[in-house]
Amino acid sequence: MPWYVRRLLGVIPTLFITWSVVFAVLQFIPGDPVMLALGGTPASDEVIDNERRRLGLDRPVHEQYLAFLGRMTTGDLGTSYRTKQPVTQMIAALVAPSLSLALGGLLVGVSLGIALGLLAGLRPHGWIDSSSMSLALAGVSMPSFWIGMLLIHVFGVTLEWVPILGDGIDALILPSITLGLFLAGGLARLIRSSIIETMAQDYIRTAHAKGLSAWRIVAKHAMRNAMIPPITLLGVQFALLIGGAVITERVFARPGLGALLIDAVLTKDIPLVQGLVVYTTSAYILINLALDVIYGVVDPRIRVARA
Repeated sequence: MPWYVRRLLGVIPTLFITWSVVFAVLQFIPGDPVMLALGGTPASDEVIDNERRRLGLDRPVHEQYLAFLGRMTTGDLGTSYRTKQPVTQMIAALVAPSLSLALGGLLVGVSLGIALGLLAGLRPHGWIDSSSMSLALAGVSMPSFWIGMLLIHVFGVTLEWVPILGDGIDALILPSITLGLFLAGGLARLIRSSIIETMAQDYIRTAHAKGLSAWRIVAKHAMRNAMIPPITLLGVQFALLIGGAVITERVFARPGLGALLIDAVLTKDIPLVQGLVVYTTSAYILINLALDVIYGVVDPRIRVARA
């Protein structure tokens, strides 16, 4: 059986466990979904019972669970209790803003992280290494909301170089930098460690002995073998960003799935929470499958092992 078929079959128990956990957790969140759906409007017992029957909340828990699994397998995410809109439409309306922010943050993080990691890894234990790792540590340590507000004050208000709000590319610069600085910190530290370990291998010394240029050794030999751990980290981080960067979205007043999920949990909008979790889980699975393909491209030995 091909490896990708095995991976696809492994998705089934992952989805089942994830959906089951989400359903169980939402049953213990305080608050009555019917009263939250009514928005605090006074209603008679008859109206409340009819609403509970319409939402299917009058049935036993096991019947609700089976109905939930049936809807998820057919792609029916239900209707929001709060807005009365299909959950699929609500998620689809915010996928583009969240994805653009995730891609922008990933671009900044990868560019800065690779640059700092290479500088530190190729010149370890010197002032270049110390300076690069200090910048990386600062990016990881500083809170995202503080970085965002600082960027807004300096580049948006004082210098007026870029807009703070909006939907265009210009308005995406500051949020992308805010996300990218955090990604770059962890990526730079990981690339530094991988490069130092790789440059100490025998085949790198052999390449030097053959007279290959330093640039070719790093680009063709060292980077290919050192990129497996950073690629794994990037895959996980990108999946998290696709699910929504809540703090950055709040600071820059951007629409996104992260803010939508927080609002759905606070109002106990069960179909919306379940739909967002299904979307996030699917994103994780697709990204992990893509990572498996990328591993084989970066390191041919992985393709041989699978074959």
